Amino acid sequence: MGYYDQDYEGRYKKQKGNKGGLFLASLLGAILGALLVIVAIPQLSNLNVLPYNIAPNESGQTADNNHNQDPGTTRNVSLNVTSDITQAVEKAGDAVVGISNIQTTNFWSENDGGEPAGTGSGVIYKKAGDRAYVVTNHHVIAGARSLEVSLPDGAKVPAELLGSDVLTDLAVLEIDGKEVKSVAEFGNSEALNIGEPVIAIGNPLGPIFSGSVTQGIISGLERTIPVDINEDGVVDWNAEVIQTDAAINPGNSGGALVNIQGQVIGINSMKIAQQAVEGIGLTIPITFAQPIINDLEEFGEVRRPYMGIDLRSVNEIAAYYQQEALKLPRDVDYGVAIVGVQPNSPAAQAGLQEMDVIVEMDGGKITDVLALRKHLYNEKEIGEQLTITYYRNGRLQEATMTLTGESL
Repeated sequence: MGYYDQDYEGRYKKQKGNKGGLFLASLLGAILGALLVIVAIPQLSNLNVLPYNIAPNESGQTADNNHNQDPGTTRNVSLNVTSDITQAVEKAGDAVVGISNIQTTNFWSENDGGEPAGTGSGVIYKKAGDRAYVVTNHHVIAGARSLEVSLPDGAKVPAELLGSDVLTDLAVLEIDGKEVKSVAEFGNSEALNIGEPVIAIGNPLGPIFSGSVTQGIISGLERTIPVDINEDGVVDWNAEVIQTDAAINPGNSGGALVNIQGQVIGINSMKIAQQAVEGIGLTIPITFAQPIINDLEEFGEVRRPYMGIDLRSVNEIAAYYQQEALKLPRDVDYGVAIVGVQPNSPAAQAGLQEMDVIVEMDGGKITDVLALRKHLYNEKEIGEQLTITYYRNGRLQEATMTLTGESL
């Protein structure tokens, strides 16, 4: 038996018609069902029949008050988050300012490729009358023809440099205090613990990112970093700093490191920038910085004990001259040689002379210039007596001097 084309076509047309009728019936049923659900669910909810409540929110969208929404449903949520960190930033943030180091007085040359203004950060730590005082880094203001402070509200005010100190990398500026609304509170950096959370506030990369906040922890305490002030390859000072992993970038220098109470516990100063090193930021402990800040504000310089001598480490002098010129014993290859003595200085009054070699202070060994400065600046005060043991023409001698307050 075969199939004829006309019979097959007739059967096909009949089946197609039946399928269209079923589709229309299904579509009508779905529409009626949806309308029934829309009308019935709010009524059932009001009768507490459903296990959840349906209520419109402020935007007109329906929200599940019992939070039993389908996981695939999108909700708009508005949160007002307050934490210890946000409170600390709110407390200290307005005391952190931007600092512009203007290197030229020619406006056109600056904007047409002349020497650009450097930028950094600072912390307003005091307000007295109509004046306010800002602490920052020495390297932020070095070489400036003029200085300008940018307040958190965008106002810019000229700043006067009261004093700076290259050894500690600190400087103090004075500005008009009329627009100043917040002053930082200093904390106690000696009470810090490794792992304690901290916040860095400053202006990384200049005004574009002003008021930036980064979070981290105290990574290390009492770190010692060698400082070569005149870049001659000889270490002039060892800076004692706090290590943190809070991001500190160029422009953050002079900004604040803040504890969770919103107190400033450090002035951000340096960042180790090596390809293989990340997350090592360094800050000057505020407890160490405070007396420096006070001296710079009051005297324009740090008042350190003064000996009145020019120095050179023995280990920088050739062995031949150690014996032939300085007359040192062969087993003495350390100490500090006196290159010159200032007239009427404490050293001159104690009888010290050029070519003398200091090997001890107050009974402690002095290996080089760095050790001498550390003992003099950290262990002695102006007006105190200092006992020096030294070699002169191969003979060990001793002298006592009274320290004054001039610069070394």
